[in-house]
Amino acid sequence: MTPLDKPTIRPENPRFSSGPCTKHKGWSLDALNGALLGRNHRQKDTKARIADALAHTHSLLKLPDGYRVALVPASDTGAVEMALWNLLGPRGVDVLAWEAFSSDWVTDIVDELKLRDVRVLKAPFGELPDLAQVDSARDVVFAWNGTTSGVRVPNADWISADREGLTICDGTSAVFAQDMDWLKLDVITYSWQKVLGGEAQHGMLILSPRAVERLETYTPPWPLPKLFRLTKNGALMSSVFEGATINTPSLLCTEDYLVSLAFIETIGGLDGAIARANANAKTIADWVGRTPWVDFLAVDPATRSNTSVCLKVVEPDIVALSADAQSAFAKRMAQRLEQEGVAFDIASYRSAPPGLRIWTGATVERSDIEALLPWLDWAFRCEKEALVGCI
Repeated sequence: MTPLDKPTIRPENPRFSSGPCTKHKGWSLDALNGALLGRNHRQKDTKARIADALAHTHSLLKLPDGYRVALVPASDTGAVEMALWNLLGPRGVDVLAWEAFSSDWVTDIVDELKLRDVRVLKAPFGELPDLAQVDSARDVVFAWNGTTSGVRVPNADWISADREGLTICDGTSAVFAQDMDWLKLDVITYSWQKVLGGEAQHGMLILSPRAVERLETYTPPWPLPKLFRLTKNGALMSSVFEGATINTPSLLCTEDYLVSLAFIETIGGLDGAIARANANAKTIADWVGRTPWVDFLAVDPATRSNTSVCLKVVEPDIVALSADAQSAFAKRMAQRLEQEGVAFDIASYRSAPPGLRIWTGATVERSDIEALLPWLDWAFRCEKEALVGCI
């Protein structure tokens, strides 16, 4: 095979988007035939279906006793916003920002909530802030896994077990794929569309007893829209954590979520889902280790994501180009692979450094990752050849 010959094996499933992510193998619309369509979401049987999804989530994630789970509007973003607007204010806040979405939480806390006692602990794409600087007497807001940078916190050892502040964790591309120490986390949020390959627009909010206590003893000084309210007359709206919802959810999407949870059970539950993501990510890591033109965006191997794998081109001829030219090069690689039908949506996030981003969560088959890698080499060689010809 000459350097520019196309590989002979194609991924069976070319969907490597980092959100919404691919459905699991074998998924079919037929699986949703039991959805309670055309039914009011506040009736006994529909509420029971939602309550089942919440209970199943609690069980599969192995959440501690006393932790509560709710289905809320507006995906992970909505769940994070609910936490910020309801809980922040009585203490100083440390905000960790090292990629696009964690930077958005800085904007909300500083510019919208206008909290005065805020420390922003920043790091560039590819790195983590100094976790040792986090003060356990303050609230802390952070993403467990930076979806747009491929950098995650390695563990929760930096969080004090006897902390005074709350830990608010955006876990959207980590939950069901990474080992998270729930007892160190007071608020955890995620969306169905990431590791589970579910549908968009629905968020999940998990609260510890400490977070519930804050809700019931603290009233924010700012008005809260209806979609954000979690208390009434100073008490937690318990019904939201028992199958009621603040607004109307999609019962079709809820059924799909239940199907996704059933898939997690078939692969060995939470441990099996984590193992699949780890195996997928290792497949890419082994390839990167033997491929000179590419490297991880994450500087420290201990902080590399096992779901949103972000890569950069390190070939000297390409690195010597301007930032715009490097970005264009990576985008052309992604476009070439999409035109071939072997990889969709693998260009890096719009505000991230130029490169590629490949989703390796539990719904991705390792065989598809293995089939993709020779195509990445092919696309690189084609684009470099074309670039040299232009020069």
